Amino acid sequence: MIEHLDGAVIPTGFDVPVEPLRRAAHYTGEAGCIAEARSFAAHFLDQLRTEWCATIGDRADGAVQLVVSELVTNADRHSNGPYILELEGTDASVAVSVYDSSAALPRTFPRDPERIGRHGLEIVHALAQEVSVELVPVGKRVRAVVELNGG
Repeated sequence: MIEHLDGAVIPTGFDVPVEPLRRAAHYTGEAGCIAEARSFAAHFLDQLRTEWCATIGDRADGAVQLVVSELVTNADRHSNGPYILELEGTDASVAVSVYDSSAALPRTFPRDPERIGRHGLEIVHALAQEVSVELVPVGKRVRAVVELNGG
């Protein structure tokens, strides 16, 4: 970053990244893919800590991990093919996007503590500040944005 003092330009030796950190991984749906996706997300969060000097507390870390797990699990169970996990983050938030080959939009069910299963999107909505679903040429993209502040 460059500081300006009375018109002088002083390099501080610390440059803040301009572009968000972006990483993507492709999964086939074979056994172990969900665990691999969680590991991928953990490494991504470590990179954010290093490259963006992001302060990511245990709560925010767990929220990102759980959103990744739920979205990848949904893609794994409900699509007929491979899927892509894309992460994009700054020191303020992480966007988790999962692309899969199914054009069927995910269903959100009414809250029911007695229901067994099908709570994935309910969990994602509780943890993320923004959730969207859109059809894309290969199927769909489900995207959730998790804020890192206060975590």
